[in-house]
Amino acid sequence: MEYSQLVHLYENLDSTSKRLEKTYFLAEALKQADKESLPMLVLLVQGRVFPGWDESKIGIASQLMVKAISAASGTSPSAVEAEWKNSGDLGIAAERLLNKKRQRALLSSELTVAKVFDNIRSLAGIEGKGSVERKLQLIAELLSSASALEARYITKTVLEQLRVGVSSGTLRDALVWAFFPKIIGILHRCPHCSSLVPNTKSCVACRAAMAGKFSEAKEPKAIEVNSLNEADYNRISSRDILMPGDEALARGIYNHFLDSVQQAYDMSNDFAVVAEKLAASGPAGLKDTRLSVGAPIKVMLGPKVDTVGEAFKVTGRPAAVEFKYDGFRMQIHKDKGMFRVFTRRLENVTAQFPEVEGYVNKHVRGTSFILDSEAVGYDPKTLRYKPFQEISQRIKRKYDIKKLAEELPVELNVFDIMYYNRKNMISEPFKKRRELLEGIITPEKRQLVLAQQEVTSDEGEAEAFFKKSLAHGNEGIMFKNLNAPYKPGARVGYMVKYKSAMETLDLVIVGAEWGEGKRARWLSSFTLACRSGRGFLEIGRVGTGIKEKEEQGVSFEQLTKMLKPLVTSEKGRYVTVNPQVVVEVKFEEIQASPTYSSGFALRFPRLLQLRDDRSASDTTELSYIKKLYLSQRHRAGKKSDS
Repeated sequence: MEYSQLVHLYENLDSTSKRLEKTYFLAEALKQADKESLPMLVLLVQGRVFPGWDESKIGIASQLMVKAISAASGTSPSAVEAEWKNSGDLGIAAERLLNKKRQRALLSSELTVAKVFDNIRSLAGIEGKGSVERKLQLIAELLSSASALEARYITKTVLEQLRVGVSSGTLRDALVWAFFPKIIGILHRCPHCSSLVPNTKSCVACRAAMAGKFSEAKEPKAIEVNSLNEADYNRISSRDILMPGDEALARGIYNHFLDSVQQAYDMSNDFAVVAEKLAASGPAGLKDTRLSVGAPIKVMLGPKVDTVGEAFKVTGRPAAVEFKYDGFRMQIHKDKGMFRVFTRRLENVTAQFPEVEGYVNKHVRGTSFILDSEAVGYDPKTLRYKPFQEISQRIKRKYDIKKLAEELPVELNVFDIMYYNRKNMISEPFKKRRELLEGIITPEKRQLVLAQQEVTSDEGEAEAFFKKSLAHGNEGIMFKNLNAPYKPGARVGYMVKYKSAMETLDLVIVGAEWGEGKRARWLSSFTLACRSGRGFLEIGRVGTGIKEKEEQGVSFEQLTKMLKPLVTSEKGRYVTVNPQVVVEVKFEEIQASPTYSSGFALRFPRLLQLRDDRSASDTTELSYIKKLYLSQRHRAGKKSDS
């Protein structure tokens, strides 16, 4: 596959904000890709060359990219920096400078997706003497063979800044459109160009007006389907067109197909693997997808609720009620001689927690398994539990690991199991998974224990358990549906969390402003954003709660060091940064505000701590902020009535 074809896809994806159009463009590209290029294409449209669970980083700084653009374009590094400052985007700067170059190198050839992918992926493994020169050579080789437009996207991919609006949901839908039978009612035949396209006002393929209705759809070669069982893709071809009896059935069949792709992704945590299976064996091939010990999966998440009654309404009665610990998630993988520990962000922290392997070997029976747990820090002298912020430094530590493990030890609280002795457990009900844990774990306090749990239908008992959890220094309690499967990466109502009254938000930093006076060398005012669909919306700025000395807590210098490599543009004193650094923020009130893109602003925000265990995709959703805003207005109304 030529790289120019992928760039054409990037341009199409970047030209629209409409999800249906993005899905169509992506599905068409997936269908046309050869089998070798397909998994690369799936990763590259996500701006990656490694799957999400792989902690490998390309690791190219902007200044090295400036040198590569300089070498490829024949301009000086200072000229590249001037163009970068003018455009605010190094990718656009590369495009403009390469566009001024009269012709490509005489010996250059058309770039392929495989060549671009292999060169960029190789960058992550280059180390040692002469590594900078070798990296520069690999990047410059690509840019010298690239068109100006290709250079823009190569630059963004190398810097890990490529964003064309492809969410996991869009990619999942596109795989269904590309490799499953086409469903009339989900797709419609354009009367002008005859393409099967989503039912939008104008055809995505030819832009002619469309006004088709399901009742008017005619597809002579379609297979009539009157029940979900008839849509069994073991009996139909991915090339078939299905004509369901009505729109509701069309949606039901489509959701069935989506679930098949989602389940395969939940197992592999890699859409490239899913795409390869679909291309090789069609939809039926997804049944062979298995959990792989050593490859982390996204953890199941629980939305917040405001009352015990609301918790029972979501999970049903009786429910398992467990302590919600003030620690950080640990996903533990063991298989014969292999042992790995991953965080909620799927970072490999095995080396940072050397004691964990000993705890697991001592207290958990089994040859191969994947466990879900919470690591809680404690004081080795008093044995009292410590809050998350005091032990979070262990996650990133690269030196003095043994010493820090002695000073800040952790206790593992195990609460779920996804795989055991060659058997996938995620489809088993939670009650059965808990029973398995109770049978294979020999608990020992301050090493490895089962999460404290009560099974109850009574709200009074749940409230008493909540108070007990708080008395132990925990955040609150979790409610879990006893019959629910383990659903990786989802907040699906199988479990919810009920916390103490003080509300905090996990927000991502998207911008900052250089300080003045004695803070002139630091970033000092930080723009915060919440999550909304595939993007982020600003909700305010924070400058309080941040210290001037690192030993006092999260400092201006620490945040500046973290954010400087993430800067994507600079205008005056204000910088825009890639949304990667997540912080926990408390506030006095949420206010409606036209100032910020979310429509809300935080009154008196204060930074509490860094959330190293959170990624940008874990930040608080706008829908939850709206819920908090409405609930505080409701409380205010009650006060004014009394």
